[in-house]
Amino acid sequence: MSGPLEGIRIVELAGLGPAPFAGMMLADAGADVVRVDRFDRATYPPRTDPHVDLLNRGRRSVAVDLKRSEGVEVVLRLAAAADGLMEGFRPGVAERLGIGPDACLARNPRLAYGRMTGWGQGGPMAPAAGHDIDYIALAGALEPIGRAGDRPVPPLNLVGDFGGGGMLLAFGLVAAMLSARTTGKGQVVDAAMVDGAAALMTMTYTLRAAGVWSDERGTNLLDTGAPFYEVYETSDGGFMAVGAIEPQFYAELLDRLGLADAGLPDQNDRARWPEMKERFAARFATRTRAEWEEVFAGSDACVAPVLSPAEAPDHPHNRARSTFTEVAGVVQPAPAPRFLSTPGEIRRPPPNPGQHGDDALADWGFAAGEVEQLRREGAIR
Repeated sequence: MSGPLEGIRIVELAGLGPAPFAGMMLADAGADVVRVDRFDRATYPPRTDPHVDLLNRGRRSVAVDLKRSEGVEVVLRLAAAADGLMEGFRPGVAERLGIGPDACLARNPRLAYGRMTGWGQGGPMAPAAGHDIDYIALAGALEPIGRAGDRPVPPLNLVGDFGGGGMLLAFGLVAAMLSARTTGKGQVVDAAMVDGAAALMTMTYTLRAAGVWSDERGTNLLDTGAPFYEVYETSDGGFMAVGAIEPQFYAELLDRLGLADAGLPDQNDRARWPEMKERFAARFATRTRAEWEEVFAGSDACVAPVLSPAEAPDHPHNRARSTFTEVAGVVQPAPAPRFLSTPGEIRRPPPNPGQHGDDALADWGFAAGEVEQLRREGAIR
């Protein structure tokens, strides 16, 4: 077996960002994911060199013309043979194409039908356009990120698109497929990035409820307010990340910095946190990043070098764990999480649209004559 989802079949209606990320995770975990790409994105003959979009790795691609009834029928037949289907259209688009939940569940009552949107299937903003920054803004996840007295800082598109979007959809599909195995009934999974980003804020709401979180940005334990949870610049322009929250780890931090006997204020004296930050910053500025790495190596001070995406694959820990891998000459993150008995793998590099039409459709129950007929009709390319 290759991955815990070996034997699971999923149809992915091609989209951007978070939905393909969910497809990547499911394919990495062993699912047979067929990506239905737009007909006009395919070439004939199809390109065979790996596509540039790593989010599409591990799948096979079929290019289908959804404006033709024959193309719609292809998707419905795939849905009939699938455990799950995912789409990332705006609400109502799949229905207008004839491949919405009702049509697909009519063919396969056990189907888990996943829907990835920013605002969700319902609500006053459901029809509106948006991007990660908008979804996390409305979820209350953007406002707390940043330094005191400065503007909120968008955390790339990690929180909305991928953490609160793609991972939410992957989890929702797996949960719905497990439910279908128990109950015999499929269902719709409404995965909205605004909901997922809000869910990621649960711990922050815990701290607010406990009265230990200030709504003033950059003044709290985990938002760069604390001197022991901060990023400091080194003498060569590098940075070290410090996360010494617990008292024993903080004591180790002071010892390694040479500040254990420096008469610093108490760790949790919030009024003097700015002063402590200045002391820490001055100390870190005395050595290079590599020198500080050596100082903190093997310690419990919770200090790590801030690596760039170019540097991270070569770090000894990442190399030892094979956190990154190389497929078709491209370095990329390896499948995660790890499954010790049924490890996942990247089965193939990202496909070009329509690259695997013949073999993918054959594996999913289409006869060779049917595939050729569909091609002549212009339903697939």
